[in-house]
Formats: sequence, C-alpha cells, structure tokens
Amino acid sequence: MATKASNQNGSRESGLKELFIDELKDIYWAEKALVKALPKMAKKATSSELVAAIEDHLAVTETHVERLEQVFEVIGEKAATKKCEAMDGLITEAEELMKEIEDGVVRDAAIISAAQKVEHYEIASYGTLVSFANTLGESDAAELLEQTLNEEKEADQTLTEIAESSINIDAAEGEE
Repeated sequence: MATKASNQNGSRESGLKELFIDELKDIYWAEKALVKALPKMAKKATSSELVAAIEDHLAVTETHVERLEQVFEVIGEKAATKKCEAMDGLITEAEELMKEIEDGVVRDAAIISAAQKVEHYEIASYGTLVSFANTLGESDAAELLEQTLNEEKEADQTLTEIAESSINIDAAEGEE
C-alpha cells in the first residue's frame, strides 16, 4: 500500500502532507460546528455544574479554532474547512437526544454522553494530527496541536467527574 501511495503522490511524505492538511480542514470544520452546538447543549442542561463546564469549554473551543488557524499559517496553508461527517453525526445525535429526553438529570447524563463522544473523537483526531505533524517535521504545528489535545483530554476528564460525582447517581435513582 505504501508503494501505491508513493507512486500516486510522488512520495509518501507528500501523500502524508496531503492527508495532514485534509484532516486539519476536517477538524477545523468540526471545531467551528462545536462553537455553534455547545451553547445549545448548555441551554438544555439543568445542572449548573454541567452548564458551567460546557460554557467553559465553549471558550476553549473558540481558542481551538484560532489555534488551528495558526497551524495552517505555520505550515504555509490557507485555513479552510472540509465538512466533518463524523462531527456532524455526533452533533445531530446530541440534538436528537436533547429533544427526546425530558428536562432533568437523565437529559444531563445524555448531554454528558454526547459531549464525551465528541471529546473522544477530538482526542483521536488531535492525537493523529500531532503524530502526522511530528512525522512531517512540522514541530511548531505539532506543539500547537498537542496543546489542543491536552485541553480535549481535560474536558473529557471534567465531564467524567461531573457525571460520576452526581448526575449519573441522581439519574440512576430517578431524581429530577
């Protein structure tokens, strides 16, 4: 397979560079979509702790958009988006859950579930992008992407702590 990619793209590195740029465009679209989706999630949440966590992550996500623009700049590419079908699906799923489940802790648990699916997708994406950047010798890009990767991991941990400290317990006990 590597030989085939080498023949089609001139070299494996240029093929990886094209993939790297394509994946950057994908996550750039995803982050911009999240800037629009997170306020809707915060509005539907009932736990003040969950609302605060979502609102805090919205500010962080806005920083991720700006950081991706820096990544495009340091690799000499114009910032551009490509629709991320995975993130589009995750956002759609979250919206459906929020419509289907009545107000209360069960909906909060569903919001956390949906948000963690998003975080896990982002962790996988940024982890791959860091690896690609390092392989391509794009150390400045790798450093910026690593910052975002760490912030996505922190967001996932925060959601886990909120879920396990109260929301999941209350939802299991049938509390409102």
